Amino acid sequence: MSDAKGKLHYWDAFWDLRVDECPCDVHFCDWLEKNDIRNKSIFHFGTGGHHIVGIRTAENGSGNCVMGITAAPQEYETFVTLAIERPDVEKTYKTFFGDIYQLDARLLPDFDVVTLFHLCEFRTDKNDLYGALTDRQVLDMLTAKTRSGGYILFYTKSFAFDTAEKIVKVWEKEAAVEKVGLYETLLVYRKK
Repeated sequence: MSDAKGKLHYWDAFWDLRVDECPCDVHFCDWLEKNDIRNKSIFHFGTGGHHIVGIRTAENGSGNCVMGITAAPQEYETFVTLAIERPDVEKTYKTFFGDIYQLDARLLPDFDVVTLFHLCEFRTDKNDLYGALTDRQVLDMLTAKTRSGGYILFYTKSFAFDTAEKIVKVWEKEAAVEKVGLYETLLVYRKK
């Protein structure tokens, strides 16, 4: 992460597809296909430089569209290359660069599915320097942007899941959501 005081807190690394280390994106694609999730809008937190969620949803005929966010400039650069080389994928997959803790709900559409696989992984006091949202505020905002009957998913093998799980347990009691259960490494909720 950048440590420049007052500047945007970003991830200064590249995350390629590492199924044995971080299978969440592959498990998510499998979950979408197993549950026949079709023609839905998806918000995906943390695209990875592999962009597998956008690629698979474009290639599998599901009709789903994905909006991803990455805080890694290198991952965003791979998206630009992907968009240029694969306009068939770019048609239904958009990624933007930014700090998720800087999202403004007014700029977001409503979604049918939201992934928060990296909740609590990147929020530090560096984000406080510019008044960024907290993890709970991000969770609440994206819950509000999830359509009734939509899904919100978390990654149980995240290095910060012990912290995220505490937030999720409180959120589960306060928000209009119900736990669906586990799928591989993913914890799935549905908005009432």
